[in-house]
Amino acid sequence: MNNLIKISPSILSADFSKLGSEVISLEKAGADYIHIDVMDGHFVPNLTIGPEVIKKLRPLTKKTFDVHLMISPVDNFIKDFANAGADIITFHPEATKNTSKTIDLIKKEKKQVGLSLKPNSKIDIVEKYLDQIDLVLIMSVEPGFGGQKFMPEVLEKTKVLKEIIDAKNLNVEIEIDGGINFENCALAKKAGVNILVSGSTIFKENKGDLKKNIEILRKN
Repeated sequence: MNNLIKISPSILSADFSKLGSEVISLEKAGADYIHIDVMDGHFVPNLTIGPEVIKKLRPLTKKTFDVHLMISPVDNFIKDFANAGADIITFHPEATKNTSKTIDLIKKEKKQVGLSLKPNSKIDIVEKYLDQIDLVLIMSVEPGFGGQKFMPEVLEKTKVLKEIIDAKNLNVEIEIDGGINFENCALAKKAGVNILVSGSTIFKENKGDLKKNIEILRKN
């Protein structure tokens, strides 16, 4: 299973004064995706970057831009983020009045579609859309800020989701984001996760040795 594990470093923990070189360094260090958190100060209590920043970063790497939209109403911004260079656009069902319509908007832009579950969100709100999407992002912290502590209780939900995906023989990836470190990454993989998002661990452990930290997360 380990060879299927993808690492998607979250640039929320990067040095924003040199974001471009941080992204280039992540590519050199062997990241599979670049995870970009977009927050609006409304759907979640924090503000981050918009499409213009993504547009500036896009020419610097060929890596998949894994863009997590924590904004509401989300439909108004799909086209902007697609045009800016997002490859995967993930949104929260709670951020739209019509989940199917939002999925269609993303597909119309020829992007991969992700649905995200907050720690207290039930699987039911994504289950009926599993055959229309590419990815489910499980939040293992309350969305909003980096550096929070991992919530192990979400792993039960992850296991159930994996069973449903396998039973339906669907090609849907499971991603997890929030407090992922060298210890709990193994528990996440065991629960069925194959994409690990990590910020603080990748940028801060082992004196910021990105390559080493990515490899440990992949292998543990």
